Amino acid sequence: MAAQRVWRNRSLVQTLGLSESDVRVVLTRAQELKKMWLGWKGSEFPHASLKGRTVVNLFFESSTRTRSSFELAARRLGGDVLNFTAETSSVTKGETLFDTARNLEAMEPDLLVVRHASAGAPLQLSKMIKVPLINAGDGFHEHPTQAFLDVFTIEEHRGTVKGRHVLIVGDIAHSRVARSNIYLLKTLGARVSVCGPPSLMPPSIEKLGVSVFHDLRKALESADVVMMLRIQLERQNQMQFPSLGEYSKFWGLNAETIGSLKEKAIIMHPGPLNEGVEISQDVATGSYSVIMDQVRNGVIVRMALMDLMVGHD
Repeated sequence: MAAQRVWRNRSLVQTLGLSESDVRVVLTRAQELKKMWLGWKGSEFPHASLKGRTVVNLFFESSTRTRSSFELAARRLGGDVLNFTAETSSVTKGETLFDTARNLEAMEPDLLVVRHASAGAPLQLSKMIKVPLINAGDGFHEHPTQAFLDVFTIEEHRGTVKGRHVLIVGDIAHSRVARSNIYLLKTLGARVSVCGPPSLMPPSIEKLGVSVFHDLRKALESADVVMMLRIQLERQNQMQFPSLGEYSKFWGLNAETIGSLKEKAIIMHPGPLNEGVEISQDVATGSYSVIMDQVRNGVIVRMALMDLMVGHD
C-alpha cells in the first residue's frame, strides 16, 4: 500500500485523535523541506507554495517563538502575513473572538493561526468558519505544532521515537505542551513518563498511558529524551509548592542531576526557559541540549503544515 502523502484534515486543533499516518505525512514533508532549506542559497526559497496566499496570525496571548516561527514559515514559502494582537484590535472595544474571526474570514485569508487563553477556543472557531485553522496554543489544553516539532527533533537525533523512553518533567497539570506531546508520542509508539511534584500532576494522569515519577534522579536513569517544562505561574491561582528554590532542588536539571542521564540522552525545552529553576544555564547550552534545534525545526515543521494545508505546487 502506498504511503499517505496528503493532509486529510482541514484544520489542526489538537494531536489527540490523529493517526500515525497523519503524523508521518507532516514529518515526511518537514524532512523534504529541511533538505531544501539546507541546500538553499538564493534570495527566494525554491518551494514558494504559499505565493498568493495570506496567513493571519490571530494571537490573544503573548508569544515570541511561536508567532515569529509561524510568520517566518509563511514568508519563507512566499506567503503574505497579517499579524493580529488583541491589544490593538476591536477586542478592546468589546468585540468577541467569534466576531473577530468572522470579520477576518470575510477578508478571505487562506489560513488562520490562533492562540488563545481559553481551552477549546480554536476548536470552536474551527467549527464556525470555513478557513483552515492551526491551533497555536489554547489555555492548558493543547499546543499541537510544538509536539510535531519536538517529535521531528527527537527523530533527527535519536531515530524513530518508537520504543524510546521520553520523560516530561515539570508543571504537567498546566502544560498544553505536555498533553500534545503525550498524545503524539503515544501514537508513534514511544514510552512516556512524567515527573514533578504531586501538586503539579493532573488527576488520573496514568489514564493517558504514562508512568508517573516524583523522584527526578530515578526517572532520569532510563530516559532517552528529557523534556523540561516551565512552571506556569500565570495559570495557577496560587503557588502550588513552597518555593522556587525547593522546586529547583528536587526537580531542576543541573550539572549534578544530569549525572543520572544515559550517554546519548537528549534534553529539550519548549521555552521560555526559567534558567536556574527548571534548568541551569550550563545544561541548557550543554552537550545534551537540543533546544536550539527545536527552535530551528519549529520553522520547518510549521512550513510543512502550511504547505500541506493551503499550499499549491
